[in-house]
Amino acid sequence: MNEYAAQKIRLIMELRRQGITDTDVLSAIERVPREEFVPDTFKDRAYENIALPIASGQTISQPYIVAYMTQLLELDKRRKVLEIGTGSGYQAAVLSKLCRRVYSIERYRSLHMTAVRLFERLKITNVTTKLGDGYKGWTEQAPFDRIIVTAAAETIPETLIDQLACGGIMVIPVGRDSAHQEIVKLTRDEQGTLTEEVLIPVRFVPLVQGLAIES
Repeated sequence: MNEYAAQKIRLIMELRRQGITDTDVLSAIERVPREEFVPDTFKDRAYENIALPIASGQTISQPYIVAYMTQLLELDKRRKVLEIGTGSGYQAAVLSKLCRRVYSIERYRSLHMTAVRLFERLKITNVTTKLGDGYKGWTEQAPFDRIIVTAAAETIPETLIDQLACGGIMVIPVGRDSAHQEIVKLTRDEQGTLTEEVLIPVRFVPLVQGLAIES
């Protein structure tokens, strides 16, 4: 049992109390070492149910939000998932335990490279990443069974809607500023009709077009 085992158990119990009922999602959270995805200065807080800062002014999301959004995706091992915003790589690592393949896009080169190295070190082989503009999605690999966006858009990008398969689900935070963001679940039925469900209030960094300019 490693040094984080007791903290991890407490976190899983807390997620259950908060309404995370999907045992596969809870198992994925339990199996992914969150301490590997946070900066060294925050490793002692890796299993607290809070968001933490990472490089480039970004964050690693609160475990509850990761679990909640993942649960909304209704995943199984057949699914191909697009993630917009690789960030630390933690969300993609959780998804990797639950689906066939994850395609993840990051606009910051430094975050992208760090995540690539981390996936290699943790032997996560079903996540494919690229440096790119999340607003454009990944047309070469579309359509996707599931799409998850880990930054808040003012409106849902049409390019991403176009890449969602029939029978697909998209989960995305939407809002013009951090005080007025909500998780939206977009479902496309087998006939192509879209339905939209507005869920819990959240606070995410904004979804920005284009590649990031880094110093």
